[in-house]
Amino acid sequence: MAAEETLDDNYAKAGYHARQHWGARPALLLIDFASAYFEPDSPLYGGEGCRRALESAARLLAKARTLSIPVIFTEVKYQAGGKDGGVFYRKAPPLACFQAGNALQVTMPEVAPHPDEIVVTKQYPSAFFSTSLASTLTHLGVDTVLLTGVTTSGCVRASCVDAMSHGFITLVVEDAVGDRDDRPHRANLYDMSAKYADLVSEAEAIDYLTRTQAKG
Repeated sequence: MAAEETLDDNYAKAGYHARQHWGARPALLLIDFASAYFEPDSPLYGGEGCRRALESAARLLAKARTLSIPVIFTEVKYQAGGKDGGVFYRKAPPLACFQAGNALQVTMPEVAPHPDEIVVTKQYPSAFFSTSLASTLTHLGVDTVLLTGVTTSGCVRASCVDAMSHGFITLVVEDAVGDRDDRPHRANLYDMSAKYADLVSEAEAIDYLTRTQAKG
């Protein structure tokens, strides 16, 4: 009796997880590193998975700044009562953490943007949905985006799909994205790698950024 086909075998046969040719003009995207994911009393607390992502993203941010690579931050922010949050706000009650003025809405200091850096404010999972992000990246001449942020199964995944859909080569920095549990984290990384993006380590991302800067 033939052995049952594994998912890896099935995907390999189909040609999923193909690697892309990365571009020459990258940007680093830091998605939603809000205090809500790092305060133990928060309903969105993400534990060590999110903490590790934050630490990795902070190192990538420092390197990108040194190399003058464009960096763009996203934040979720709602008006009082979430009246600009629509169905998403009603579906996910923990989003109340992101009302303007709530301390949990504020970006963590390890990756806080400088006054001259771009911050995209959003109300929905994707960094691209109803924001100026795609236009901004195009104006900057960016062809490749490196995604970091939280959570892997939420706003990172949504931003990954939309980055690819807008025509940007998309890399997900595996060390710099996190979730509250390893199961949705790993499942979503696997699926993004199969269809939408290349997974890279922090070291690979730093090497890539360094090489693109050296080519000028």
